[in-house]
Amino acid sequence: MDAATRRALRDGLGVALATSAYGISFGALAVASGLDIWQTCVLSLVMFTGGSQFAFIGVIGAGGLAAAPAAIASAGLLGVRNVAYGLRMAPVIGTTRLRRLVAPHFTIDESTAVALAHTEPRARSLGFWVTGIGIYLGWNVTTLLGALVGDVLGDPRAYGLDAAAAAAFLALLWPRLRQRQAIAVGVAAAVVAAALTPALMAGIPVLIAALVAVVVGWANWLAPRQARGSQTRGSGEPDDVPELGGLP
Repeated sequence: MDAATRRALRDGLGVALATSAYGISFGALAVASGLDIWQTCVLSLVMFTGGSQFAFIGVIGAGGLAAAPAAIASAGLLGVRNVAYGLRMAPVIGTTRLRRLVAPHFTIDESTAVALAHTEPRARSLGFWVTGIGIYLGWNVTTLLGALVGDVLGDPRAYGLDAAAAAAFLALLWPRLRQRQAIAVGVAAAVVAAALTPALMAGIPVLIAALVAVVVGWANWLAPRQARGSQTRGSGEPDDVPELGGLP
């Protein structure tokens, strides 16, 4: 096992342990919101996306079962981001039918972040699978523990468990913030999300904040093409002649 693969394995296991601890918080809060132990565990087994799960129980806790449609809508909005993750991870997960069948269930924030933190194809694939499967197993175990000991534990946020997943994700993101543009995009997205959170339903501020990165990425993609178009027109060549040796 080379150094890159060992680093991906270490990153995946570390993130899995940190994020799994967060499952205790979910289990305890879900029971406190009115779900029983079995409902709580099935939610983690089937839904398996922390942000959507917390949005669901948050709405249920505030409005009871009558708020189920709103809870489902909030959870769905937060889950939309996984579609983009799936498109990005398609070349990483492998080409076998079994892998493509099970990969969507493990395509979450953390598995995507660990995979993209590496450049080698083997390290990316290993980081994705180790993180996704590790979190799935750990998350469901700690969800059960949290649901069982919720009354004894009290408010799990008092122990800082609600920040475990965010801290692990930030640790992965931090090394990538080496350029001013990446830092500016991150700060701008955070400001947008924080400003819109009090006014919009759960999930929408995250999606709108993501548009900051989309706009910047689109601008970066268009700029070189516009520059090449200007150079071509300036040289007197027809606009419809493709560049030799490069992209059309």
